[in-house]
Amino acid sequence: MIENLVIVESPAKARTIEKFLGKEFRVISSFGHIRDLAKKNLGIDIGNNFTPDYEIPKEKLKVVGELRKAASESRNIWIASDEDREGEAIAWHLIKVLGLDLPTTRRIVFHEITKDAIDSAVLNPRQVDMNLVNSQQARRILDRLVGFEISPVLWKKVQPALSAGRVQSVAVRLIVEREREIIAFKTESSFRINGIFKTDPPDLQNNIIKAEASKKFPVEKDALDFLELCKSSEFRVTGISVKPGTKSPAPPFTTSTLQQEAYRKLGFSVSQTMAVAQKLYEAGKITYMRTDSTNLSRLAIAKSRELILEQYGDKYSRTRQFKTKSKGAQEAHEAIRPAYLDAVTITGNQNEKKLYELIWKRTIASQMADAQVERTTISIGMSNSPVSFSATGEVIKFDGFLKVYAESTDTENGDDEKNIIPDVRENMLLHCDSVSATQKYTSPPPRYTEASLVKKLEELGIGRPSTYAPTISIIQNRGYVLREDRPGEKRPVKVFTLSGGHITATTKTENVGKEKSKLFPQDIGMIVNDFLTENFSDIVDYNFTAEVEEQFDKIAEGKLQWTGMLDKFYSTFHKTVEATLEKRDRKTGVRILGKHPETGEQVSVKMGRFGPVAQIGESGNGTKPRFASLAKNQLIETITLQEALDLFRLPRSLGIYEGDEMTVGIGKFGPYIRYRNKFYSLKKSIDDPYSISIERAAEIVREKSESDRKKILKDFGEIKLMNGRYGPYISRDKENYRLPKGTETDKLTREDCLRIIEQSRKTKKSPK
Repeated sequence: MIENLVIVESPAKARTIEKFLGKEFRVISSFGHIRDLAKKNLGIDIGNNFTPDYEIPKEKLKVVGELRKAASESRNIWIASDEDREGEAIAWHLIKVLGLDLPTTRRIVFHEITKDAIDSAVLNPRQVDMNLVNSQQARRILDRLVGFEISPVLWKKVQPALSAGRVQSVAVRLIVEREREIIAFKTESSFRINGIFKTDPPDLQNNIIKAEASKKFPVEKDALDFLELCKSSEFRVTGISVKPGTKSPAPPFTTSTLQQEAYRKLGFSVSQTMAVAQKLYEAGKITYMRTDSTNLSRLAIAKSRELILEQYGDKYSRTRQFKTKSKGAQEAHEAIRPAYLDAVTITGNQNEKKLYELIWKRTIASQMADAQVERTTISIGMSNSPVSFSATGEVIKFDGFLKVYAESTDTENGDDEKNIIPDVRENMLLHCDSVSATQKYTSPPPRYTEASLVKKLEELGIGRPSTYAPTISIIQNRGYVLREDRPGEKRPVKVFTLSGGHITATTKTENVGKEKSKLFPQDIGMIVNDFLTENFSDIVDYNFTAEVEEQFDKIAEGKLQWTGMLDKFYSTFHKTVEATLEKRDRKTGVRILGKHPETGEQVSVKMGRFGPVAQIGESGNGTKPRFASLAKNQLIETITLQEALDLFRLPRSLGIYEGDEMTVGIGKFGPYIRYRNKFYSLKKSIDDPYSISIERAAEIVREKSESDRKKILKDFGEIKLMNGRYGPYISRDKENYRLPKGTETDKLTREDCLRIIEQSRKTKKSPK
C-alpha cells in the first residue's frame, strides 16, 4: 500500500514536490484536465438546469487508468492542483473520476513550491471549494454555448469553418476598431522649432542649451518668417524654475504586467512568457504565475529588506505593501516573485534566466526608496516676438530603486535623451547658435502589440490572468489577426536651419509606418467582427463582457447561483441566434471600387471561399467574372481601384530566357519569378513585380542557382549530400536524413548513403 498519494497536474511540479515530501509520499501527475465537456453534440443538457455531460478524452484514458490504479493502492489521497479556479476544477474532476469521497479527500494548495509552503499546506488541508469549481464550470459552459451556437450562424451567413468566442471576439473588436481609427486618420504636418543657445561667453564648458519654441507653425511660409525674426532677435533667460521631484518603483509583477514587461524588455510573446514562467514555478523558483495581486507576504518583504540593507545600505530601503488596482481582481494570491529572494541567479536555459532576473529585480525594486530628482526649466524670451523657448533638464540626485530596476513603457523611443542644463541666471543674454524648423507629421494611434492588448483587456475588466495568453493565441490561430513586422516606407521631411545669419533648406527622409510585432486584423476578422457587432451586440460589448466576468467572480465568492446566471444569459442569447438565422442576407464584405477604365466592367473586392479576392465583371449573359487574390498586406476595406487592377497584371510574362519562358507573379509568400517550373523569390526592398525586367529576373535566377549549387556537396542522382544550416545531411525524394556523428563526408559513397537512409527509417519505425 501507498501511505500517501499526492496528485498534481504537471510532471515537472510532481518532481519538485516529491523532493520536499519524503518517502511516505508518492507524487503523480494528471497531465492537466482529465475530462471535459463531451465533443459530440453540445455536451450540455440545457433543459436539465444546464447539466454538463463530461467525458474522458481518448488521449487521457491511459493516464486515468494509471491514476485509478494508484488511488486503489493508497491509504490517503491528497490533491495538490493549482490554487486558482482551473486548479480547483481539476481537483473536483479527479475526485469524481477516481470515485473519491468529496468531504474527506484532502485538498492542499500553496502559492510557491518550497518546503515551508508545502509543509504548511499538508498541515492545513481543506475540502474542494465548490464555489470556485462552479465558477469555472459556468465559464466553460457559457463559452461552449456561445461557440456552439454562433459558429453555425457564421458558417451560414459568412463563410464555412469559422468560429467565435466570448472573450476572443471582444479582443478582435479592439484590434479592428484600432485599425479603422488608423485608416480614418488624416495626417497633418507642421513645423517644430528648436534652438541651440550658448551662454555668454560661449567658450565655457557645458554651456549649450537645447530648447524648443512654444509655438508650432502650420505652414512653411510661417516657419520661414519666424526664422527671419530670429536673425535680428536678442535672446535672454526670462525665467528659471527648479523643482525637486520623486520617482516611485512599480509594484511587483501580476500576470498581465509580467507579460507586458517581458515583451518590452525581452521581446517575449505573451504565450512565451507564460510557458517560461510555468517552468520556473514548477521548478520551485518563483511563486504562482497566474495572479492579479500585487501583494507580497510578510516573509518576502522582510527578506527583501534584509537583502537591500546588506547590498545597498539603509537609505535604499523602504518597505511597501501595494494594493491591487485591477478591475475584478480574484483570489487573494501573492504577486509573482522569486520563491527564494536570496537566489539572485538560477540555473536553466537563457529565457528562464532572463525572466527570473526580471522578476527578481522588479520584486527587490518595489521595496526600495524613491529616486530623488531635480527638474530644471529655463524660459528664453525673444526681443521681437512673443514666442518663447523652453529647455527642460532632469538630474538624478539619488538613484534609489533605479539602482536595480526601471520600468519600461509602450511609447519609449530614442528621443528621450535627458537635457543637461548649464548654470544660468535670470536676464542672462544668450548667444543663438542655430534655430531649425523641422517638418513634423501627426501620427495615428499605435496598433496593439500582444502586451498592450493584454493591458487594454485588463483595463476593461475583460478576461482574467489565466485567459490572456490563450485568447491572444486563439485569435491568431483562427486567422482573424496576424502578428507581423512591416518595413514602413520613406517620407521626405523639410528642414530649414538658421545658422551664421543664413537660412539653409535641406530634405531628409524618415521611415513612416514601420511596425514590429504588431497585431493586424485580417479581412475575415473584420467581416466576422462586423457581423457579430451587427447581430450579437452583447457578445462583443465591452461592458457586457466585463459584467459577465464580475458574475463569475460572484459565483466564486458564493454570492451568485451559477445555473441561474447561465439561464438568464442563455434565454436572451438563444433568441438572438434564432432571429439571426432567419435573416436572408449573407456577409461577404463586398465593396464596389468602380469601373474598369478600358472595358467598363464593374471592379469589386470581397471575401471568397479561399480568402479575399478582387473581381472584374459579373456573372450573367454568358460571361464569367475574373478573380485575383489580394496580396498579403492588402485589405478589402482600404484597397484602391488601381491596386485591384494591378492584381490582374500578374502573373505576367517577362519573355524567353535561354529557351524557356520566364514569368513573375505574387503568391502566398510574396512576389516570385517562375522559370523552368522552379520559383525564385524577389527581394522585397529592391524588386517590384510590376516593373521588374527580364535582365534583373535572370540575375535573381542565377544567384539562387549558384547558391543551391554550393549546397550540394555530392550528387548521386536521386540521392544528394547537402550542406545545410546545421551541417551536412542526405536528401532523397524530398526527405532529409541526419548523418551519424563522426561521418567523414569526403569519403561517403552512394552505398553509404543508402545504408544511413535505411537505418534512419528503421529507427523511426521502432516503438518508443
